[in-house]
Amino acid sequence: MPSPTLLVLAAGMGSRYGGLKQLDPVGPGGETILDYAVFDAIRAGFGRVVFVIRRDFAEAFNTQVVAKYAGHIVVDTVFQALDALPPGATIPAGREKPWGTGHAVWCARDAIRRPFAVIGADDFFGRDAFVQLAAFLKSSASTPPPITEDPRPEDAAPASSFAMVGYRLANTLSENGAVARGVCTAGPDARLRTVVENTGIRREDVGPGRKFTGQEIVSMNCWAFTPAFFPALDRQWREFIAARGGELKSEFYLPEAVSQQIASGGASVEVRPTTAEWFGVTFREDKPRVQAALLELAVRGEYPMPLFPPTESAL
Repeated sequence: MPSPTLLVLAAGMGSRYGGLKQLDPVGPGGETILDYAVFDAIRAGFGRVVFVIRRDFAEAFNTQVVAKYAGHIVVDTVFQALDALPPGATIPAGREKPWGTGHAVWCARDAIRRPFAVIGADDFFGRDAFVQLAAFLKSSASTPPPITEDPRPEDAAPASSFAMVGYRLANTLSENGAVARGVCTAGPDARLRTVVENTGIRREDVGPGRKFTGQEIVSMNCWAFTPAFFPALDRQWREFIAARGGELKSEFYLPEAVSQQIASGGASVEVRPTTAEWFGVTFREDKPRVQAALLELAVRGEYPMPLFPPTESAL
């Protein structure tokens, strides 16, 4: 059975953090958060990783990040750019903001031929997340849905089946400021119904009698798709550009695209909850806590040091 692909969205610049989080060492051996995601993906059975990056830091990214994976996993990169648009569309004057996570995935459409997972490069998702993603993707690889150029008619083929790893809200908060989280609702069949973005969530908002209990399932953009996702995503991107492409700060978000496909009946998304704690360096002040947590995991033997020893192909 073909091994799945990991698609990593690494084109973003952390404005609140003040630098390229993707290249910042946080592990006890100088590892980046991204290194842990790739390591966990490899041991879960992923055979290839595709990075979506920007051209302006491609050289640094390839030298400092990609090179260390030589001999461990097949690596490819694709670029997200403002001018990656449908035919006939143009960049509006003054537009500088990237087009969003949905656009980043769209930019990788020609590089993906197998079932794939999507994650961001800024987050530590935990081993369990990749085990669940791989299990779903390997099962979907045995019976892949047909890929067509046209979106699925409402009365035709069954909805494409995808998955999302959901985290408990309390396990995803920062001690150093407010965060935005996509709070999910699911039916009794564990299928995702909606993802509602909530901004400004602080630790003091979570607990008994407060706005959130902390047990809510939230999306951390940890998804599992098949290539059947791309035809509908392409249509959504074209519609987005036609309707909002002239705006200077509009973004085409991946969770919104998924929600729209669910609402139209074109997709069914299984929610796979995890009790794992999510680590993220949302703010620069988060870094010491993340470093301490990763050191503890290494001391317990859950991660080796170093994660990626040089191989013959890298020497």
